[in-house]
Amino acid sequence: MLRISSKSRYAIRIMVYLASQAPSLVPARKQDIADSEQISADYVEQILIRLRGGGLVVSHRGARGGFTLAREAHLIRVLDVLEAAEGPLGFVPDDEAGSVHPTIAVSSRLWSGLQKTLESELAKVSIADMAADVAKLQQGAQLMYDI
Repeated sequence: MLRISSKSRYAIRIMVYLASQAPSLVPARKQDIADSEQISADYVEQILIRLRGGGLVVSHRGARGGFTLAREAHLIRVLDVLEAAEGPLGFVPDDEAGSVHPTIAVSSRLWSGLQKTLESELAKVSIADMAADVAKLQQGAQLMYDI
């Protein structure tokens, strides 16, 4: 089973939270994010540092400080968030890429194709899309997904 780390899952939740707060333009405090998303404040802070390093969030100092999205939510893809949280996606180890060993070459091609497909699908979904789905759920709508 392919597993996405808790860091990546929480990073997406944090970004969706920030997107849902974006219309108010008031920075979200890490404690508010932690309370809303039921994630420890220390872990939220660690993830926000990675998201800031990835250019996805901006930190604001002062009494009314906190975090906001670095750009509009529709311009931030789920792929961007995962890469900021974990680094580039990769199914093929560097030492296997371009191997002449037949079974390694064939399996590397499979993993490479899977990686391209996964990246393509993750690039299709924006944080704004996810925030809109959250709003629909809060209004009692049911969601349908096609991949």
